[in-house]
Amino acid sequence: MDSGTHLVMGIALGGLALADPIVANHSITFTAVMAGTIIGSQAPDIDTVLKMRNNAIYIRHHRGITHSIPATLLWPLLITAILSLIFQDANTLHLWLWVQLAVFLHVFVDIFNAYGTQALRPFSKQWVALGVINTFDPFIFTIHCIGLLLWAFGANPVITFSIMYFIIVLYYILRFFVQKAVKKAVHATIQDEEYVIVAPTMRFFNWRVAAASKTHYYVGKAYGRTVNIYDKFEIHPLPKTPLVEKALSDSNLQAFVSFSPLYRWEISELENGLTEVRLIDLRYRSNNRYPFVAVAHLNDDLEIVTSYTGWIFTEDKLQRKLQIGTSD
Repeated sequence: MDSGTHLVMGIALGGLALADPIVANHSITFTAVMAGTIIGSQAPDIDTVLKMRNNAIYIRHHRGITHSIPATLLWPLLITAILSLIFQDANTLHLWLWVQLAVFLHVFVDIFNAYGTQALRPFSKQWVALGVINTFDPFIFTIHCIGLLLWAFGANPVITFSIMYFIIVLYYILRFFVQKAVKKAVHATIQDEEYVIVAPTMRFFNWRVAAASKTHYYVGKAYGRTVNIYDKFEIHPLPKTPLVEKALSDSNLQAFVSFSPLYRWEISELENGLTEVRLIDLRYRSNNRYPFVAVAHLNDDLEIVTSYTGWIFTEDKLQRKLQIGTSD
């Protein structure tokens, strides 16, 4: 989920903690728990700072080790230890229990996004992504805001947030049924698909569709059970040439390949004598473009002159990014 949703979830969880008599009857413990649930709801996303280095590192590691099983256990211990020094009269056990729940919920809800997490590390580096909830879901964010407003105006937070989370659980279940219906509609439309990605959007009935058969890629959108295929690409395996092998050794392209399960490629000769190898993620079609790409420019000696991976919505911006890469 996005940071804003994690924030309101942390505050709501702090309110729900008043169901715990130890928290409800001790103001210092409640203050510590509220601070802990807010911090714990954000802590796993500390890896966002990797963006400051470069996109390749961020793509490969975001929602990786910081969302792993060991991290899910260590974050609460660290946060509890720090808060116990600040709020020395707080009940340490109950503080830890609620912080642990906040961290766990952060990682748990991220699993339901299309991006997913490596939540099973160190046992598996596989990305777990159920793809039923958009990274920002207006309903989930709004119902949290409503719950917080009701609490601010005097509503019982335990009852309010208990009802709210019951509704959210039903919402998640409904999203699974809708996703299943969309996948059936995709099969009825394409029929020979072997691999299908159905990704949510901010609109309840709108889903992004990317699929592959033995011979073609298909890209489209679904509205309920109506599927519209916008693009169809014939599948051509990447050539096994020294040029391509060199390009794929680049960190930007390696990050892209590790992240994208469905992409096509283009190789073209540029006016400046360089050769461009471009990988294009098919999951994120927007305004007739595919903005998530990885690009490498190589010279005649098969040296990588510049490369880039990330979200690019105009060709001019991509070229500027590549020029920055050259100067670096």
